[in-house]
Amino acid sequence: MSQTSMIKNIASSEPLVLVDLVDYEEGRVVSRTFAQNRSLSLTLFAFEKGEGLSSHTAAGDAFVQILDGQAAITIGDRDVLVKTGEVVVMPAGVPHALHASERFKMLLTVIKSPE
Repeated sequence: MSQTSMIKNIASSEPLVLVDLVDYEEGRVVSRTFAQNRSLSLTLFAFEKGEGLSSHTAAGDAFVQILDGQAAITIGDRDVLVKTGEVVVMPAGVPHALHASERFKMLLTVIKSPE
C-alpha cells in the first residue's frame, strides 16, 4: 500500500542530525523546506554572516529555533538576540526581520489558522 508523505526533502525512518542537513554558503541564505501546506510550513535555514531577511509579515505564528550561531531578530519595534538552543515566536501579522551578525542556522515553523 502506497502512502504520500507530507514531509519531503529528508530521508525517512533513519536518525539524522538536523543542523547538518543544510550548509552555509558564502553570500547566501540557504533553505530546505520539509513541509508546506495551507496550515503549516517547516523550513531549515542557514544564514551566512551579513545575510538576512528584510521586514515582512507572516500569515501565521512563526516559531524560530536557533540550531547554530545567533540571530538578530526585530519583531515589531523590539530587537532580540537569539542564540543556539533558544527559541522565539514571531506573532502572525507583526512585522519581523532577521539579520546574521554572525552566521546561524534555524528551523522555522509557521503555523496558520485553519480556514
